[in-house]
Amino acid sequence: MIISCAVKELAEKMVEFLNRHQLAFQREDSRTLYVKIVNFKTIIDQLCHEHFTSAVQREGITVLFLDNGEKLTAEKIKYIKTLQQYYDLIKAQKLISLIDNHALTTYFQPIVDIPNNSIYGYETLCRGVDDDNSLISPSLLFEWARQADMLFYLDRECREMSLKTAAVKNIRAKVFINFIPTAIYDPHHCLQSTVKWANQLEFDPKNIIFEVTESERVEDIDHLKDILDYYKSQGFMIALDDIGSGYSSLNMVAKLQPDVIKVDRELIKDIHENSMNQSVFCAINQIAKDNGTLVLAEGVEKSEELRFCAEHGADLAQGYYFGRPNGEPLRKL
Repeated sequence: MIISCAVKELAEKMVEFLNRHQLAFQREDSRTLYVKIVNFKTIIDQLCHEHFTSAVQREGITVLFLDNGEKLTAEKIKYIKTLQQYYDLIKAQKLISLIDNHALTTYFQPIVDIPNNSIYGYETLCRGVDDDNSLISPSLLFEWARQADMLFYLDRECREMSLKTAAVKNIRAKVFINFIPTAIYDPHHCLQSTVKWANQLEFDPKNIIFEVTESERVEDIDHLKDILDYYKSQGFMIALDDIGSGYSSLNMVAKLQPDVIKVDRELIKDIHENSMNQSVFCAINQIAKDNGTLVLAEGVEKSEELRFCAEHGADLAQGYYFGRPNGEPLRKL
């Protein structure tokens, strides 16, 4: 492995790593190192997870792998990559394997009908299943997908896995399924398989609620509206997440007209003690009631938070107070 560092400080940090792992190396100059390694993937994982955890640092290190005894020639230059590029490549391969092998599992977090004190539905949350059966968090999965430009494939697999698992678990309540609008370029084409599975599994469309995540990052609201209109045309319901967290949230509610709005967890946290958050919540609730939209308080962890939301018009609630995401859905409170 030939390593070239943009600055001497990175080279010294690399030397520190190599000494700690007792890896034999030679210096070509103050910023270039020759290292003997056994396993390409292992060394990349160790470098990126243990020592060079910053993407900026990884971009400042270029790497070339040669077989033992192979000479460095001009032709080999095209195979030089930054440490970040190699890291992304490995994660892309890992993600491809998870998707190809359908190695995702679905967890369910209960959503409560406040007036009736009953289960209204569940938010479905996907996890990756690693080779050793440990779980890979959704945040890490989607980080890999962004880096590898695979958001569309992961998002689609998660939607379909949520539907299939909900059917296997015989869930007849509402099922909230997250999707990332920026991963969908044409709803009629990109969402065909999701609609197919919903119909094939004989779900009542009104029991499926597609929930927009990362709506604050959507720049093309008209495109998002096209996606939601397509879902609505198939009989599904729509939810918007994190309402109250951004300046454009209420504009989006007015334009997109969702069936459910989920009030941001940061607004709900200790709301019984925060008069400003109380005012914002009541304003959101009034707008929703005027337009026939259900209000879901997200991130409820305390009885006092639930009591305030219930007394001020929230229809639904979700949070650790009721239950954490679990592979087996909570059937009753």
